[in-house]
Amino acid sequence: MLLEQLINGVTLGSTYALIALGYTMVYGIIQLINFAHGEIYMFGAFAGLFCVTVLGLPFGIALLGAMAFCMILGMSVERVAYRPLRGRSTRLSPLISAMGVSTFLSTLMVLIRGTNTTRYPEGTMMNATFQILGINISSMQIMILLLSAGLMLALQWIVRRTKIGKAMRACSLDLEAASLMGVNVNRIISVTFALGSALAAAGGVMVGLYYNAVWPYMGTMAGMKAFAAAVLGGIGSIPGAMLGGVLLGVLEIMGVAYLSSSYKDAIAFAVLIIVLIIRPQGLLGQKKSKKV
Repeated sequence: MLLEQLINGVTLGSTYALIALGYTMVYGIIQLINFAHGEIYMFGAFAGLFCVTVLGLPFGIALLGAMAFCMILGMSVERVAYRPLRGRSTRLSPLISAMGVSTFLSTLMVLIRGTNTTRYPEGTMMNATFQILGINISSMQIMILLLSAGLMLALQWIVRRTKIGKAMRACSLDLEAASLMGVNVNRIISVTFALGSALAAAGGVMVGLYYNAVWPYMGTMAGMKAFAAAVLGGIGSIPGAMLGGVLLGVLEIMGVAYLSSSYKDAIAFAVLIIVLIIRPQGLLGQKKSKKV
């Protein structure tokens, strides 16, 4: 029973980690909390649903289509809502803009689809149950775990092994110095939004399929928990976002299994508060000295 709940928690936490990666990458470069990121996740879920139901595409192609759509959406949001405000003396302007974009996107989806929950058609993906070492695990869980792990490893490879990843790391250290060294900062920030949005879209499609439910406000709580996961692991740290997401998912499932489903959100955020009191920079974050 314990191991099954642990697998359930890691499955849910891996989707939180995919969303949290977008928060932590954007913050690591431009110190912006993209509160519209949860709505990008929601749009990804609906994009995957559209590809399956309207276009009749198989799940794999629908997933890639949703990721591509959200990459464009994420870059558009950055270009329209955030770039004109970059460099302002106050950080409240981009923060308010992010909240406005979040409200706009969720309201737009309500106007398009209504507030009702939409389900994937039967047979979108076979969901068989296997017993491994006495533990029941579904093919859906295996798919989510493998896809999430693969996407996280792919992101690590991009950040650590490619030229664009080196530029992203340079921008995260010092945006102005990277610009003086010839790095196209605007392009790097757009790529960062694109990558984070693609990962969020993948998480949205997998969660929508796993729970067989997609609705316009699904990104609100998921976005809050993913942000909490990013802070828990250490905002700005990619491994921290992965760890924070998994831990938050495990805590939520354990709370539901052994306490009450009504406490699942409270437990996750209570642990977050405790960690921040003990270690404000998060589990894998580093303390940054203030510049005088």
